Amino acid sequence: MGFSQQNRELTEQEYLLLQDKIRLNLNADRDSAAIYANEMAKSGNYKHLAFANVAIAYLLQLKDDTAKSKEKYNLAFKYLDKMPESKDKTQLTAYLYNYGGMIEGARENYSKALENYQTGMKISTKIGDIIQIAKFKSNIAIINEAIGNYQLAIKNLKQLNVFLDNNENYYTKEQFNTIKSSNNLTLAASYEGWYMKNQSSMYLLDSAAYFYKKTVSYSQNLPINNVKAKISLGNVYSIKKDYQNAEKTYYNIVFYAKQNNLNREYKIANYNLGNLYYETKKYDKALVFFKKVDSVSEIDNQKDESFLKSNYYQAKIYNIYNEPQEAFKHSKIYLDNYEKSEAKLNNEALEVNYKLGTGNLSDEMVVIQEKYEKDVLLNKALKVFYVLLVVGIVFLLIKNIIDKNKAHKKMNALIEEFKANLEKKNNAEAEIAQTSTAVELEEVSVKKESITLSIDEAKENKIVEKLLALESKLEYLNSDFTLQHVAKKIKTNTTYLSYVVNKRFGKSFGEYSNELKINYVINEMITNHMYRKYSTQAIAESVGFKNAVSFAKSFRKRTGVSPAQFANNI
Repeated sequence: MGFSQQNRELTEQEYLLLQDKIRLNLNADRDSAAIYANEMAKSGNYKHLAFANVAIAYLLQLKDDTAKSKEKYNLAFKYLDKMPESKDKTQLTAYLYNYGGMIEGARENYSKALENYQTGMKISTKIGDIIQIAKFKSNIAIINEAIGNYQLAIKNLKQLNVFLDNNENYYTKEQFNTIKSSNNLTLAASYEGWYMKNQSSMYLLDSAAYFYKKTVSYSQNLPINNVKAKISLGNVYSIKKDYQNAEKTYYNIVFYAKQNNLNREYKIANYNLGNLYYETKKYDKALVFFKKVDSVSEIDNQKDESFLKSNYYQAKIYNIYNEPQEAFKHSKIYLDNYEKSEAKLNNEALEVNYKLGTGNLSDEMVVIQEKYEKDVLLNKALKVFYVLLVVGIVFLLIKNIIDKNKAHKKMNALIEEFKANLEKKNNAEAEIAQTSTAVELEEVSVKKESITLSIDEAKENKIVEKLLALESKLEYLNSDFTLQHVAKKIKTNTTYLSYVVNKRFGKSFGEYSNELKINYVINEMITNHMYRKYSTQAIAESVGFKNAVSFAKSFRKRTGVSPAQFANNI
């Protein structure tokens, strides 16, 4: 069926057909998805133009063309605004917010992505759009997986699998397989990510393997999902030292990727085979596959992470074989490309090549180059590099000592402040404390002016009173102490609550919540010697942080030192 006529309005059947083709090819063949979206953009219908432009915006973002992506996304909403009010317009609005979330997710703006998904979810729930509700649930779970909320992601994705199975009749077979494939892929990745944080829990890898296999079963017509799942499944086997199944899986990927013209995945699979043979000390076989990676990289002119680490291992093998020329050549290739590739490596989410990390790889390559310096007349510039490195290290050491001294001064002052406050609190009467709190709130409200919103003062006071009541009950220690949850609990809306917190406390709700949690930890550390012995993870969980990293970051911002350093200095 052709759609070549410029500005010819598509029929509803043609529009829905192209819409399905765009969606199905987003994970299977993005070039085809772009072709279908551009065909739809030739229609003279505002609805068609809105959907076409938002799909194009997402595809542009996947190519890192943020400027054009924003332009197309804004254009989609302009076409949407021209539509008359109808159920069609409401449904399309939800679609646009879904793509908006996907676009922000591709930019790693996870907070904005979540806002888009939550807004779209409300719209879809209002009109009972089962298919779109499922998409929002899936995409929110992907956000949780991306930021390390693995347990929550797993819980949500399992619930979504049941939801999808109960509503299969709403989908065509292709649509059902696509969403089940993506759902199981994210579920498997969540289990694998959880394992990487808890490597003693091997059962998590078994769960990851199970859901990667489920992904493959739903991905017969989805090459990208299929190969991603198989690559990760091979990784799971390799981590468990099940080299026979890992080898079989990687060979399968090599064949599949070549058959489907997936050059990037073809290189990854060859690299993984080379790495597997290196780990099992079959060095000759490892070289065969590493050289295939180099060969493909020369053809497509992509010096990516597969190419980089391939040369790293080739240098190591030739070092073992005591072949100076080859060892030097590959270590030089690695070092020459490492610096310009480092930023890219940190931003890409390749499940395969970075399970083991890249921490000290460049150091090892430098050692190999030093070993063979006389044999290959190593460039004198390397010596200059070492001088600069030493100077840099000395500078960083001095800076680190100065920063530590500043941090300790800040920490000691903070401890004294909290001890003084505790003494005042123990000696003060309840009425004086309440009066003091009211005065402090009044002072903050004078200092911090709001911008446009205005609420009756009595209503503001009531909201503050309820917030203080929640504080006294230590409600802020719960992980669900969020703007939405608290607004619902004190029977107001998020806009009013955010406004009042900003006006009365001089900070956003998130900052207010984090400060309460961190202050509680500081107080407990000072007054409870047992609390100081808890691990950072345990302390984080005790005050509602699900992520020890974000807790430690917030704690350091408040005190200038880590939780462990703070505990040791009390």
